[in-house]
Amino acid sequence: MKNLPWRDFIALVASIGVVGLGLGATIPLTALRLDQRGIGTDIIGMITAVSALGILAVTPFVSRWVARYGARACMIAAIVVGGLSTALMEATPDLFAWGLLRFVFGACMGVLFTVGEAWVNHLAPGHARGRVVAMYTTAFTLFQLVGPALVAAMEDQISWAFAAAGALFLLALPGMALIRGGAQNADDEAQAPWRVVLPQMPMIAMGAAFFALFDTLALSLLPLYAIRQGIATELALLSATVVLVGDTVLQFPFGWLADRFGRRRVHTGCGIAVCMLLPALPFAAGTPWLWWTVLLMLGAAAGAIYMLSIVACGQRFTGARLVAASAILNASWGVTSSGGPLVTGVLMHAVGINALPAVMWCGAAAFVACAWWEYRRLPTA
Repeated sequence: MKNLPWRDFIALVASIGVVGLGLGATIPLTALRLDQRGIGTDIIGMITAVSALGILAVTPFVSRWVARYGARACMIAAIVVGGLSTALMEATPDLFAWGLLRFVFGACMGVLFTVGEAWVNHLAPGHARGRVVAMYTTAFTLFQLVGPALVAAMEDQISWAFAAAGALFLLALPGMALIRGGAQNADDEAQAPWRVVLPQMPMIAMGAAFFALFDTLALSLLPLYAIRQGIATELALLSATVVLVGDTVLQFPFGWLADRFGRRRVHTGCGIAVCMLLPALPFAAGTPWLWWTVLLMLGAAAGAIYMLSIVACGQRFTGARLVAASAILNASWGVTSSGGPLVTGVLMHAVGINALPAVMWCGAAAFVACAWWEYRRLPTA
């Protein structure tokens, strides 16, 4: 991959990987602490969802902040404030304060994801964009997977767990200091409004929205679905992990395919694959090897939809418009990750357990429909 500034890229990946580690640790730690205090799952769900609202709240401002202060300064500020908001959860048991701190934490994550995704697109050479972005998303997901394991291993050994989790974020700062270049020419089209960018990215936004829906449902409700399908509890709890493994280990091959055969072709193909795999879930539950295979393939294809949405942003936009597009990507994530589990849980209770794959299928079908519409309206995109 010629023309890739490897020092900047490795430093950025290391920094965002540490952020993924901290994020992966804080989410289960928050739920665990609340459960230990006897707080109901409804309140736990609400406090968890507040982080997604923080992402939504910060979306309109990120492009303006990057134009004014620069990408590096914005990321450093978000890392410090995100770590501090996590550490302060150690100082109070008040649920309202926890909700406020999680909102601030979500806003910081929104800044980091938006700027980080724009930055990696800026660094990636056009001929290898799929592979470069795949390495970035793989590193983040891999570190995020380690986070819950870290909490499980250290739970009985660290009395100040939130303070330790907050300190994890600060480990991302040395990587930021090593980066020599800037994310983009912030003064170029500095005031690119989302209204200008959004009409050019329906497929991209829907891809992010679908994966957020898929990811949150896989983590929250898929184990319950597996148990109701007769799978042993111990194995059912591994279902979400298998999905994440597929998402983690198979992103680079999809990035290579996109570079070789065209991003839109592979992007749309992943959506069609998800639509074909999801109806097999109820039938695969009775056959262990088929169940694990379907989940692995689903995780890989769904993860590739999000990864290739990031790639598409870099293909279409530069400068402040790239930052605005990345912000819209994360806003799409915030909408479905906050509301998707709530709606799906109600449907599963009302019409049956198979509402889970049905909701996922509708999300994937909406993505494919957007891809078809975009091909008709924007054939050269």
